[in-house]
Amino acid sequence: MVGGLIALVVVLAAASVVGFAVRQRQGRFRAVTPATASTGGASTGGAPGGVVQPSSPGDALSAEDLGAPLGAQVTLVQFSSAVCAYCGPTRELLTEVAAERDGVAFVEIDAAARMDLTRRLHVLSTPTVLVLDALGAITSRASGPLRRTELLTAVGAALQASGSPS
Repeated sequence: MVGGLIALVVVLAAASVVGFAVRQRQGRFRAVTPATASTGGASTGGAPGGVVQPSSPGDALSAEDLGAPLGAQVTLVQFSSAVCAYCGPTRELLTEVAAERDGVAFVEIDAAARMDLTRRLHVLSTPTVLVLDALGAITSRASGPLRRTELLTAVGAALQASGSPS
């Protein structure tokens, strides 16, 4: 009986540590590089919320993929679902940030309606946000509730890479 209780305590402690670690990483943008893209994110141990990188380094999204034009410099793409608690606040934040900056567009995609993209990009939770450059290449991504400062940093880095002041 004592052994079973100890095992239960150990399992609960381990689950708590893992849950805390995942929670701390949610909403943080990670740069997408050819090295992590080609390994499916294995070199980073997977992405926050269990999302892995796109499967090929040259994977870019076109206006046709998105069903909307790309931004002149940056496009923010949100994968949402009907049962997503954080999708509404994330949509509002992305809309606001896109409106504040020239050359930045926002596109929302229903993950269930676009399973082709959801699978292609390994989106496993919503909201998942991608930051695309002017050519549609994914520069960074995050899942879960976003932090405004993290989003602004990711957008600023993408704008700077495109040669535009953030």
